Amino acid sequence: MSAGGPAGDGPRILVVAGEASGDTHAAGLIREARALLPGLEFAGMGGPAMRRAGVEILHDAADVAVVGIAEVFEKLGSIRRTMADLKRRLAGERWSAVLLVDLPDFNLHLAARARRLGLPVVYFISPQLWAWRPGRVRRIRRRVDRMLCLFPFEERFYREHGVPATFVGHPLADYDGPSRPADQARRRLGLPAEAPVFGLLPGSRSGEIARLLEPMIETARLVLEQRPDAAFLVPVADTLDSGAIVERVARTGLPIVALKGAFDALIEACDAALVASGTATLEVAVRGVPPVVVYRMAPTTYLLGRMTVRVPHVSLVNLIAERRLVPELIQREFTPQRAASELLRLGLPGENRDAVLEGLREVRRRLGPPGAYRRAAEALVAVLREAGAAADA
Repeated sequence: MSAGGPAGDGPRILVVAGEASGDTHAAGLIREARALLPGLEFAGMGGPAMRRAGVEILHDAADVAVVGIAEVFEKLGSIRRTMADLKRRLAGERWSAVLLVDLPDFNLHLAARARRLGLPVVYFISPQLWAWRPGRVRRIRRRVDRMLCLFPFEERFYREHGVPATFVGHPLADYDGPSRPADQARRRLGLPAEAPVFGLLPGSRSGEIARLLEPMIETARLVLEQRPDAAFLVPVADTLDSGAIVERVARTGLPIVALKGAFDALIEACDAALVASGTATLEVAVRGVPPVVVYRMAPTTYLLGRMTVRVPHVSLVNLIAERRLVPELIQREFTPQRAASELLRLGLPGENRDAVLEGLREVRRRLGPPGAYRRAAEALVAVLREAGAAADA
């Protein structure tokens, strides 16, 4: 249906986000958009953060969250059913616009249908085409009305390729420091103030947990051989069922605490963290906690990535720093022995740690000014106004 819908109805937006970070970012944008235009309605695919922001959740993001080709085949039925239902709803219900957040392989298919129906498409958390698949930019140019970029170099890339793009900054620039000193954060968790504390972040998808949690636990064992007083914290992503992770951690008999919904409290208590490559590496870094970036994926996915990736670093932290600031242990390089060595190097006092902490402060400065969600919301409302769907905004 065309933008705007029946007379007298407020703008209604289909929003589609995947994974924990996309769910969080979509929720932040939605809250700011409603502050600008209180009559906005949102419905679509997401997770608990979007639900708390008042979005009508039609599909759970976990149903389509995958890493690599192998997991795509495992979830192909669920992905197809979800896509078919969203396309059916796009054609059969009243919508004013479509807001897509991350999840490019899924969302760009949906964008094509939206454009054929005459709906404006806004994309937040842009596909990282500058890293791989740069040829896909032609498809985006045909299907996306406005690309909202987190980094200045993304805006430059898209504009050079004819895509209307706006740099809104990164939401993590809003982080204004820990809510309490590290020693207080530790006391609240029952941890000693002087002992080293390390974070273990195996990811936000079930496939990542399956591949990364066990080697992270083994890394903790090796660290404890050198520092028996060490403790470990596992912030469980909102998109995951915490029961299995808490149970697995408890069976180790090691000083590991896993909690859901307490990311800031746990990370602010850490000296360093072992982090699955992704948005979490940057979330940890801006909090002044050096990340050791790790990842393992299906061999086929890794080989394809080696052939197509065009950037020198895997982690956002190193890409923003424009140098190898923090360690990256990918695939075979991720061994418990190497991970334990890097955790101790960055987590214990010394010149190595001090140099990395200074680099992390510079990374944070490069994220831009606070207010990314507000600027993204303003861009969304502007698109609605251009389409005649928010004349009162």
